[in-house]
Amino acid sequence: MDNTGIITKISQRSFDDTYQKLKGTITNNPNLNVMLELDHQANASKNGLDLNPTRLIVFGNPNLGTPLMQNAQTLGLDLPQKILVHENGNGIVSISYNNPVYLKNRHGISGNEEILSKIAAALDKITTVATSL
Repeated sequence: MDNTGIITKISQRSFDDTYQKLKGTITNNPNLNVMLELDHQANASKNGLDLNPTRLIVFGNPNLGTPLMQNAQTLGLDLPQKILVHENGNGIVSISYNNPVYLKNRHGISGNEEILSKIAAALDKITTVATSL
C-alpha cells in the first residue's frame, strides 16, 4: 500500500465531465449525502492566484461512518468522505481519495472490517464510474 494513504485514478473524461459524473453518481445514491462542494480554483482566483482545476466533494453515509467514529472518534478528522478531482498542467484529470485501510491504521480502528470493506468497494465503484467512458 502507498504509505500516503491516497488512491488516485486517471480519468478518461474532461475535468467538468469527471466532476459532474462523480457528483451525479453520489447524488443519485440514496445512501449518500453531499455535504459540501469546494472549488479550490475559484477560491484561488478570487485572491488573484492561478490554480489548475481542482474541486473537492465531501459526502457521507452516516450508517457506515458513525460506527467507525464510535470506535475511534479521531476519524472525524477524515470523515465524511472526500474525493478530489484535479487537472494537472498537461490536461490530465485525476480523482484522489483516502484509502479506508490507511484510515483504519491511522486511527487505530479495531474490528469493523465489514464496514471498511463496504466503504472501500463503494469508493472504488464511484470513482470508476466517474473516470470511465
